[in-house]
Amino acid sequence: MDVQSVRLAPRTVIGKKVKQLRRGGILPVHVYGTSEAPLSLQGDLLMFRRLIPQVGTNIPVSIEVEGKQGEDLCFVREVQRHPVTEELLHVDFIRVDVSQTTQAEVPVTLVGEAPATRQGGTLLQPLQSVLIEALPMNIPSSLEVDVSGMDDFEKAIYVSDVTVGANVTIITELGEMVARVIPPRVEVEEAPEVEKLEGVEEGAAGEAGSAADQSSEG
Repeated sequence: MDVQSVRLAPRTVIGKKVKQLRRGGILPVHVYGTSEAPLSLQGDLLMFRRLIPQVGTNIPVSIEVEGKQGEDLCFVREVQRHPVTEELLHVDFIRVDVSQTTQAEVPVTLVGEAPATRQGGTLLQPLQSVLIEALPMNIPSSLEVDVSGMDDFEKAIYVSDVTVGANVTIITELGEMVARVIPPRVEVEEAPEVEKLEGVEEGAAGEAGSAADQSSEG
Protein backbone atom coordinates (compact mmCIF):
# COMPACT_ATOMS: atom_id res chain seq x y z
CA MET A 1 0.00 0.00 0.00
CA ASP A 2 1.18 3.53 -0.78
CA VAL A 3 1.70 5.69 2.29
CA GLN A 4 1.22 9.43 2.01
CA SER A 5 3.80 11.53 3.87
CA VAL A 6 3.27 15.01 5.30
CA ARG A 7 5.43 17.36 7.32
CA LEU A 8 3.65 19.43 9.97
CA ALA A 9 4.69 22.03 12.52
CA PRO A 10 3.87 22.20 16.24
CA ARG A 11 0.90 24.48 17.00
CA THR A 12 0.88 26.86 19.93
CA VAL A 13 -2.21 28.83 18.90
CA ILE A 14 -5.39 27.49 20.49
CA GLY A 15 -8.95 28.58 21.17
CA LYS A 16 -10.49 31.47 19.24
CA LYS A 17 -7.12 32.51 17.84
CA VAL A 18 -7.18 29.43 15.61
CA LYS A 19 -9.41 31.38 13.21
CA GLN A 20 -6.43 33.60 12.47
CA LEU A 21 -4.48 30.54 11.36
CA ARG A 22 -7.22 29.54 8.94
CA ARG A 23 -7.34 33.04 7.47
CA GLY A 24 -3.63 32.68 6.79
CA GLY A 25 -4.10 29.37 4.97
CA ILE A 26 -3.02 27.21 7.91
CA LEU A 27 -5.12 24.24 9.07
CA PRO A 28 -5.13 23.12 12.73
CA VAL A 29 -4.47 19.40 13.21
CA HIS A 30 -4.68 17.06 16.19
CA VAL A 31 -2.83 13.73 16.48
CA TYR A 32 -3.61 11.23 19.23
CA GLY A 33 -3.59 7.52 19.97
CA THR A 34 -1.28 4.76 21.25
CA SER A 35 0.71 5.47 24.41
CA GLU A 36 2.25 8.69 23.10
CA ALA A 37 1.05 12.12 24.12
CA PRO A 38 -1.40 13.90 21.80
CA LEU A 39 0.01 16.57 19.51
CA SER A 40 -1.43 19.92 18.43
CA LEU A 41 -0.08 20.59 14.95
CA GLN A 42 -0.66 22.77 11.92
CA GLY A 43 -0.12 22.47 8.19
CA ASP A 44 -0.75 24.07 4.82
CA LEU A 45 -4.47 24.20 3.99
CA LEU A 46 -3.93 23.71 0.25
CA MET A 47 -1.91 20.57 0.93
CA PHE A 48 -4.73 19.14 3.05
CA ARG A 49 -7.30 19.94 0.37
CA ARG A 50 -5.41 17.56 -1.91
CA LEU A 51 -4.54 15.00 0.77
CA ILE A 52 -7.92 14.33 2.38
CA PRO A 53 -9.72 13.13 -0.80
CA GLN A 54 -6.73 10.91 -1.64
CA VAL A 55 -6.41 9.08 1.66
CA GLY A 56 -9.98 9.00 2.98
CA THR A 57 -10.02 7.14 6.28
CA ASN A 58 -8.32 3.93 5.16
CA ILE A 59 -4.98 4.96 3.66
CA PRO A 60 -2.17 5.52 6.19
CA VAL A 61 -0.45 8.87 6.46
CA SER A 62 3.10 9.20 7.76
CA ILE A 63 3.35 12.42 9.78
CA GLU A 64 6.72 14.03 10.38
CA VAL A 65 6.75 16.80 12.97
CA GLU A 66 9.32 19.58 12.89
CA GLY A 67 11.70 19.22 15.83
CA LYS A 68 10.52 15.68 16.65
CA GLN A 69 12.43 12.52 15.85
CA GLY A 70 10.71 9.71 14.00
CA GLU A 71 7.37 9.64 12.24
CA ASP A 72 3.84 8.76 13.30
CA LEU A 73 1.81 6.39 11.13
CA CYS A 74 -1.77 7.62 11.28
CA PHE A 75 -5.21 7.41 9.74
CA VAL A 76 -7.64 10.29 9.32
CA ARG A 77 -10.17 9.89 12.12
CA GLU A 78 -12.35 12.99 11.73
CA VAL A 79 -12.62 15.89 9.32
CA GLN A 80 -14.46 19.06 10.33
CA ARG A 81 -15.79 21.34 7.60
CA HIS A 82 -17.64 24.63 7.46
CA PRO A 83 -21.40 23.89 7.31
CA VAL A 84 -21.97 26.28 4.38
CA THR A 85 -18.72 26.52 2.39
CA GLU A 86 -17.51 22.98 3.27
CA GLU A 87 -14.02 24.40 3.72
CA LEU A 88 -11.71 22.36 5.94
CA LEU A 89 -11.69 23.56 9.55
CA HIS A 90 -9.84 20.85 11.46
CA VAL A 91 -8.47 17.34 10.96
CA ASP A 92 -7.95 14.65 13.60
CA PHE A 93 -5.46 11.84 13.02
CA ILE A 94 -5.19 8.68 15.08
CA ARG A 95 -1.89 6.87 15.47
CA VAL A 96 -1.72 3.15 14.75
CA ASP A 97 0.68 0.40 15.70
CA VAL A 98 1.93 -1.30 12.53
CA SER A 99 2.17 -4.61 14.41
CA GLN A 100 -1.49 -4.56 15.53
CA THR A 101 -4.57 -5.11 13.38
CA THR A 102 -7.01 -2.25 13.03
CA GLN A 103 -10.42 -1.76 11.44
CA ALA A 104 -11.16 0.55 8.54
CA GLU A 105 -13.98 1.37 6.14
CA VAL A 106 -12.83 0.56 2.62
CA PRO A 107 -14.75 1.94 -0.38
CA VAL A 108 -16.26 -0.52 -2.86
CA THR A 109 -15.78 0.23 -6.55
CA LEU A 110 -17.91 -1.45 -9.21
CA VAL A 111 -15.99 -2.36 -12.37
CA GLY A 112 -17.13 -3.73 -15.70
CA GLU A 113 -20.54 -3.51 -17.34
CA ALA A 114 -23.61 -5.37 -16.13
CA PRO A 115 -25.23 -6.94 -19.24
CA ALA A 116 -28.68 -6.58 -17.64
CA THR A 117 -28.41 -2.81 -18.05
CA ARG A 118 -28.60 -3.33 -21.82
CA GLN A 119 -32.13 -4.61 -21.24
CA GLY A 120 -33.10 -1.27 -19.76
CA GLY A 121 -32.17 -2.12 -16.17
CA THR A 122 -30.53 0.25 -13.71
CA LEU A 123 -27.42 -0.75 -11.76
CA LEU A 124 -27.69 0.12 -8.06
CA GLN A 125 -25.02 0.02 -5.37
CA PRO A 126 -26.71 -0.04 -1.94
CA LEU A 127 -23.41 -0.56 -0.10
CA GLN A 128 -20.66 1.98 -0.71
CA SER A 129 -18.01 0.64 1.68
CA VAL A 130 -17.07 -2.45 3.68
CA LEU A 131 -15.62 -2.62 7.18
CA ILE A 132 -12.46 -4.74 7.25
CA GLU A 133 -9.77 -5.65 9.74
CA ALA A 134 -6.08 -5.98 8.87
CA LEU A 135 -2.62 -4.76 9.73
CA PRO A 136 -2.35 -1.05 8.86
CA MET A 137 -0.03 -1.66 5.92
CA ASN A 138 -2.32 -4.38 4.51
CA ILE A 139 -5.49 -2.29 4.36
CA PRO A 140 -6.56 -1.98 0.71
CA SER A 141 -7.26 1.47 -0.70
CA SER A 142 -10.46 0.11 -2.30
CA LEU A 143 -12.22 -3.15 -3.14
CA GLU A 144 -13.16 -3.78 -6.76
CA VAL A 145 -16.30 -5.76 -7.55
CA ASP A 146 -16.82 -7.04 -11.10
CA VAL A 147 -20.44 -6.70 -12.26
CA SER A 148 -19.94 -8.21 -15.74
CA GLY A 149 -21.65 -11.42 -14.60
CA MET A 150 -24.94 -9.67 -13.80
CA ASP A 151 -26.76 -10.69 -16.97
CA ASP A 152 -30.33 -10.78 -15.64
CA PHE A 153 -32.49 -9.04 -13.06
CA GLU A 154 -32.43 -11.97 -10.66
CA LYS A 155 -28.72 -11.73 -9.89
CA ALA A 156 -27.19 -9.65 -7.10
CA ILE A 157 -23.77 -9.30 -5.50
CA TYR A 158 -23.37 -9.56 -1.74
CA VAL A 159 -20.53 -8.89 0.67
CA SER A 160 -19.84 -12.63 0.68
CA ASP A 161 -18.93 -12.30 -3.01
CA VAL A 162 -16.28 -9.62 -2.38
CA THR A 163 -12.73 -10.92 -2.75
CA VAL A 164 -10.06 -9.80 -0.25
CA GLY A 165 -6.52 -10.88 0.50
CA ALA A 166 -5.73 -13.68 2.92
CA ASN A 167 -4.49 -11.13 5.44
CA VAL A 168 -7.73 -9.14 5.40
CA THR A 169 -10.91 -10.01 7.32
CA ILE A 170 -14.32 -8.63 6.37
CA ILE A 171 -16.31 -7.42 9.38
CA THR A 172 -19.44 -6.24 7.54
CA GLU A 173 -22.35 -8.70 7.53
CA LEU A 174 -21.77 -11.08 4.61
CA GLY A 175 -25.44 -11.04 3.63
CA GLU A 176 -25.52 -7.32 2.88
CA MET A 177 -26.18 -6.49 -0.76
CA VAL A 178 -23.47 -4.67 -2.66
CA ALA A 179 -25.02 -4.35 -6.12
CA ARG A 180 -28.06 -5.33 -8.15
CA VAL A 181 -29.77 -4.43 -11.41
CA ILE A 182 -33.42 -3.46 -11.16
CA PRO A 183 -35.69 -3.97 -14.19
CA PRO A 184 -37.13 -1.00 -16.07
CA ARG A 185 -40.32 0.41 -14.73
CA VAL A 186 -43.35 -0.68 -16.73
CA GLU A 187 -46.14 1.86 -16.95
CA VAL A 188 -49.59 0.27 -16.94
CA GLU A 189 -52.13 2.10 -19.09
CA GLU A 190 -55.40 2.67 -17.30
CA ALA A 191 -58.60 1.73 -19.13
CA PRO A 192 -60.67 4.79 -20.10
CA GLU A 193 -63.46 5.31 -17.58
CA VAL A 194 -65.08 8.37 -19.15
CA GLU A 195 -67.41 6.50 -21.49
CA LYS A 196 -68.48 4.10 -18.77
CA LEU A 197 -69.26 6.95 -16.41
CA GLU A 198 -71.20 8.79 -19.09
CA GLY A 199 -73.24 5.66 -19.75
CA VAL A 200 -74.02 5.24 -16.09
CA GLU A 201 -75.03 8.89 -15.79
CA GLU A 202 -77.30 8.64 -18.83
CA GLY A 203 -78.93 5.49 -17.46
CA ALA A 204 -79.46 7.11 -14.11
CA ALA A 205 -80.96 10.18 -15.75
CA GLY A 206 -83.33 8.00 -17.77
CA GLU A 207 -84.49 6.12 -14.71
CA ALA A 208 -85.03 9.38 -12.87
CA GLY A 209 -87.11 10.72 -15.76
CA SER A 210 -89.28 7.58 -15.88
CA ALA A 211 -89.89 7.78 -12.16
CA ALA A 212 -90.92 11.43 -12.49
CA ASP A 213 -93.38 10.60 -15.31
CA GLN A 214 -94.96 7.83 -13.31
CA SER A 215 -95.35 10.14 -10.34
CA SER A 216 -97.08 12.83 -12.43
CA GLU A 217 -99.45 10.30 -13.98
CA GLY A 218 -100.46 9.11 -10.56
